[in-house]
Amino acid sequence: MFNGVFTAIVTPFKNDKIDYDSYQKLIEIQINKGVDGIVPCGTTGESPTLSYEEHEEFIRKTVEIVNKRVLVIAGTGSNSTKEALELTTSAYKDGVDAILSVNPYYNRPTQEGLYQHFWTIAENCPIPIMLYNIPSRTGGNILPETVQRLSKHPKICAIKEASGDLIQMARVIALCDKDFQLLSGDDSLLLPILSIGGSGIVSVVSNLFPKTIKQIITHFENGNLMESKKLFYKLFPIFQLSFQETNPIPIKMALEWSGLCSSEVRLPLTKLSNSENSEKYKKLIFQLKDEGYE
Repeated sequence: MFNGVFTAIVTPFKNDKIDYDSYQKLIEIQINKGVDGIVPCGTTGESPTLSYEEHEEFIRKTVEIVNKRVLVIAGTGSNSTKEALELTTSAYKDGVDAILSVNPYYNRPTQEGLYQHFWTIAENCPIPIMLYNIPSRTGGNILPETVQRLSKHPKICAIKEASGDLIQMARVIALCDKDFQLLSGDDSLLLPILSIGGSGIVSVVSNLFPKTIKQIITHFENGNLMESKKLFYKLFPIFQLSFQETNPIPIKMALEWSGLCSSEVRLPLTKLSNSENSEKYKKLIFQLKDEGYE
């Protein structure tokens, strides 16, 4: 189910309100360029700054705009199991295809706590679940042995891995059933993760270059490794510069430069600093666009 490119879509703001006109345009571009799914309300979507009402509405609007043309995998994670269940139930009722559930942040549960948290959600969720491991954001790491235990639940089908640890990811793939899928949560590791058996990516940079990210995976799957590698390294500087400051600050600025939405973010995030790196980022984006990458 989770093969290919799933865009961790930004939440466009205008005067501190969600800009649904820009959002619809962004989704249409994503679908037209061949992505396999849209992931609203994740890290890139600034979910911690959305009110509960905005969170629910944004997922509902996403389902309506996408209209079954690609998958919608809604971020419904929380450091409160009860709140995660409420968000998950709401998203399911609104028609999402699956949910993305991040490891609980701040309260730093034990591995047993992580297991019980995700198992409880799965027991009350009638649709597939993708776990989301991002220790740099949450202060906790879902260990491979815990993922293996969780993979025994029929609803827990995949993990978005953003630990940056390829050895850990390889262990997850080795320990879990072959039907359990691992996706990259880091654009810079897409090709290495595909090489160890990953099935795709939940991508930040596909907000800007969806077609090219998709081509990297398609070429790899078709055995055209040289072309996949060529495209990967063509975008590699963009992967790096898109994280020069906290995500989604750089990618939102890039979308504004491209005329697609405002770079507005909500506090405590701030707009991209004027720096040598930001100028390099802008120049490289337009250079790639001029060369036909999209």
